[in-house]
Amino acid sequence: MTKKIYYSSPYTKEWETIINKTFIKEDKYFVILEETAFYPTGGGQPHDTGTINGIEVLDVFTDENGEIVHMTERLPDTIQAFCSLNWRRRFEHMQHHSGQHLLSAVCYTLFNAKTVSFHLGQDNVTIDLEISELNHSQMEKIEQIANEEIYHNKLIHTYYVTSEKLAKIPLLKMPKVTENIRIVEIEGIEYNACGGTHVLRTGEIGIIKLIKAEKQKGMVRLFFKCGLRALQELNEGQQILGMIAAKFNTGRKEVIDRIDKWEEEKKRLESELSKAKDENNAYLAKELLLKKEEDFLFHVFEDKTLNEIKDLAIMMANDHNLFILFASSLENKAVAVHNGTKNVSCGKFLKEHLGSFNGRGGGSDKSAQASFPTLEDTLNFIDASRRELLKNILD
Repeated sequence: MTKKIYYSSPYTKEWETIINKTFIKEDKYFVILEETAFYPTGGGQPHDTGTINGIEVLDVFTDENGEIVHMTERLPDTIQAFCSLNWRRRFEHMQHHSGQHLLSAVCYTLFNAKTVSFHLGQDNVTIDLEISELNHSQMEKIEQIANEEIYHNKLIHTYYVTSEKLAKIPLLKMPKVTENIRIVEIEGIEYNACGGTHVLRTGEIGIIKLIKAEKQKGMVRLFFKCGLRALQELNEGQQILGMIAAKFNTGRKEVIDRIDKWEEEKKRLESELSKAKDENNAYLAKELLLKKEEDFLFHVFEDKTLNEIKDLAIMMANDHNLFILFASSLENKAVAVHNGTKNVSCGKFLKEHLGSFNGRGGGSDKSAQASFPTLEDTLNFIDASRRELLKNILD
């Protein structure tokens, strides 16, 4: 059985050992070492990466026999192995796992919120708490107390206990295993049965920064980052804030006021634009009505989008009891609309005729739309539809 250096010496970055076994399965390469510092995925903590004789370690897991297996890019050529750990990745995992223990303890102490699960991903780190909600004020309190405990630089002990001794330890959640029970103790704060890797003191967590809280199936999912990742998050936030402040030509503290004023101005301009569009559509509608044929109106617009011609078509169909077929040569799209008084189904008509013009689309009896690969297809469809619709009514 492989010796687990990640437990006995969690700060080991490089080591030499012997390769006990190699094998290939489903075109993938696997290595079993005599001793390893590569942590396998488990307990919410992802696996370590690094190299064995310069060969990338892609995955580390525990097999059904309890053996630690390393999946590599290829098999090593020698039985001797020089191993190197991706230390930044490992240390980030240690910071977050210890940070999670501390954060969970604070959440329970302050609000009686037990941690149900822990997820440590590349982008997001979360705990799920047995609490119905967590407001901003509560989050600020949690963050403050957790970081104060970091500054106290408490020792973090890891050790194994028997099931008899375990009964005397105040654990919130009892482990499922009955042998080789490993305890992680943050001095004076909490005890937890855990198989992960941890820093030696809370000071090495660096900082705990809460990101957000979301309701999740009757609980709260709390997003957070620790140490190096938290610093990166804060730096990126400061950079973005600085860029926004520069865009508004103001100081960082005045950004919110400037955004509020910008939103007010935006709403005012949108209202004016909407009014102008309505006035323009009313004028345009008068011009287009001169082109109606019986109860039909056909037109191709060179400078309007599908949404614009659709809004105009709906307005005119309702106001003037017309069957309207408009197209946009700007987007090679078309829309058919009437107010429900016509015996032509817009969706059915398009479905029956689009294929001849390489078009795609559909809709309901009162409204349908289509798109075409080329302007030629669009114009040919409008022309052929005009002839077909007028022929039916004139006949």
